[in-house]
Amino acid sequence: MKLTLVYWKGEKFWLGKLLEYPDIMTQAETLEELEENIKDAYHLMVLEDIPGDFKLKEIAV
Repeated sequence: MKLTLVYWKGEKFWLGKLLEYPDIMTQAETLEELEENIKDAYHLMVLEDIPGDFKLKEIAV
């Protein structure tokens, strides 16, 4: 799965959020760390309570 990271340099840290999930936001000292942090934040917010043996199915809404 690919998501869009929107990021910018603040006064002290890099800040970023996921375009598809704007409530998921994080910060870091480097761009590499920002990317890792946003992945961790995504997994915590979206997949935290889903067991490891989950299945996927596309549905129309």
